[in-house]
Amino acid sequence: MPFHTGWLPREGFTGDVLGGWIKQSILNPALTIPLLLGVLLTPLGQTFTKSHESAVGQLKYLATFGVVRVLNGYLNRRAVNNGVSDRFDWADGELVVCTGGADGIGKQIVLLLAELGVKVAVLDIRPPTYEAPKDVRSYQCDIRSTSSIAQAAAQIRLDFGRDPTVLINNAGLFQGKTVLDSSEADLRAVFDVNTLAHYWLAKEFLPSMVAQNHGMIVTVASLAGYVPTANMIDYSSSKAAAITFHEGLAAELVTRYKAPRVRTVLVTQGYTKTPLFAGWQPKAEFLSTSLEPETVAEETVRFILSGNSGQLILPGFFKFSALGMRILPDWIAVRARNFSASHITEKFRGRTGVVESKQAKQEKREE
Repeated sequence: MPFHTGWLPREGFTGDVLGGWIKQSILNPALTIPLLLGVLLTPLGQTFTKSHESAVGQLKYLATFGVVRVLNGYLNRRAVNNGVSDRFDWADGELVVCTGGADGIGKQIVLLLAELGVKVAVLDIRPPTYEAPKDVRSYQCDIRSTSSIAQAAAQIRLDFGRDPTVLINNAGLFQGKTVLDSSEADLRAVFDVNTLAHYWLAKEFLPSMVAQNHGMIVTVASLAGYVPTANMIDYSSSKAAAITFHEGLAAELVTRYKAPRVRTVLVTQGYTKTPLFAGWQPKAEFLSTSLEPETVAEETVRFILSGNSGQLILPGFFKFSALGMRILPDWIAVRARNFSASHITEKFRGRTGVVESKQAKQEKREE
């Protein structure tokens, strides 16, 4: 599956497209600084300045802001990568484990990586909805079960002859119920898949990455982790916990395991058109874009291939609005949460419940 190459994304003309154009033009110091120097240092530019002082002042502001933006991005990248570089050999040296790779975003991630020749092991309780490419192997695994994970991991090491170097925690579960309508089983299933499985998988695959001081843990969370709302409190809470897992693990890798080259990537995407959210009806399409799973997968794979730590926020418009929810005045934050609640309607028919593996059923019988 090749990457999308159109000048507009699959979602069409959106706020992200407009924002990208602005960043590449008037907020791009590679353009504004030469223009400013030309205005200030050339005879023609100085003549222009005398009659257009206000415009030149605005150009100075844009050039300064652009430089600050680029410098801030550089410092951020250096900080999250612990000031050290590393090289990933995607052609032959890496082995990726992707949970929830049978369909949805995970499926697209797997197919993109396979297209590039990257070896991938898919962990999913469901069978894949596609014919697996030659570099991809699928393993039925209930990621709520540590024994199921251990069994799948042993088979992966046997089949590929190596330890995985990249773990993509992509599997997710969404019930779409209120607190009072949720059963104990509903709540435990959501947290088991969306949060606790990240711990069990890290305990299985992270030690070899730490030993080599090389690897990557990708946490696919959600913008819902920043913006809780009605009918998805359990989902939002579990994703908030996954975000905290990502941030805390990054600190432990440096301060406790002395493995600063092991990368941590956080993906926080908005509503995506997958079976998990079938029936969801988002509004304000220009800013709150309904994402295609292929788009999320492409941006995620690009980030992974960069070999850097960091956070991917989709749509990009939410970079400041979602992250700033905790500091917004209540009269704005409350309206935002209540507005989000209107997205879940009686038409919601997303994937609820968990398919149990044969091993899980056997474990229950033994109990």
